[in-house]
Amino acid sequence: MDGTSFILGVDLDGVVGDFYGAMRNIAAEWLSRSAEELTPEVSFGFEEWGIAEYGGYDRLHRFAVTQRNLFRDMPPIKNAPAILRKLSNRGIRIRIITHRLFLKYSHRASITQTVDWLDSYDIPYWDICFMNDKGAVGAHVYIDDAPANIIQLRDQGYKTIVFTNSTNRGLPGPRADSWLEAEQLVMEAREEWRTGTQGLFERVAPLPKN
Repeated sequence: MDGTSFILGVDLDGVVGDFYGAMRNIAAEWLSRSAEELTPEVSFGFEEWGIAEYGGYDRLHRFAVTQRNLFRDMPPIKNAPAILRKLSNRGIRIRIITHRLFLKYSHRASITQTVDWLDSYDIPYWDICFMNDKGAVGAHVYIDDAPANIIQLRDQGYKTIVFTNSTNRGLPGPRADSWLEAEQLVMEAREEWRTGTQGLFERVAPLPKN
């Protein structure tokens, strides 16, 4: 880890990219239903859409990536690209950490679409890591939406911002309901790191500055 830079670990799906909105439209096609019939209030895995009898989440996800270019064509969440550019311009090191390679035989498409998408929206990043254990690569603060990731990162002692959606409303904060709120929380976390003080973020196992 670069001890002179404050590192922000950024999840993509549901945080920077509108994964749930994009998947809702693709699932509607896959299920031969209208998007309006599929509730936007979903849990992780989209059980509410009744996809189990059609092959389940893995099959839908594979269709979305390999046949509908999900990772290349999904829209970004409002303000995400612009605020990430602002944070990068302030000297914050953006580390993209995503578990997009969990399905076999679609890695090439997933990686290519991801890089093309980041470039197409001019989203800055120093590093991009495709992995499940996000704490293994290290960041001073993380922003994620998946409940399992958030719980694991916090159990490991990492400061983690919850990016709010219907999958994680039961988790305690700090949380951001928008990227405007996320920006404020990231700057507060950097100030705590810079000054060695404690504030909104509980310092369980702080990463070293040097």
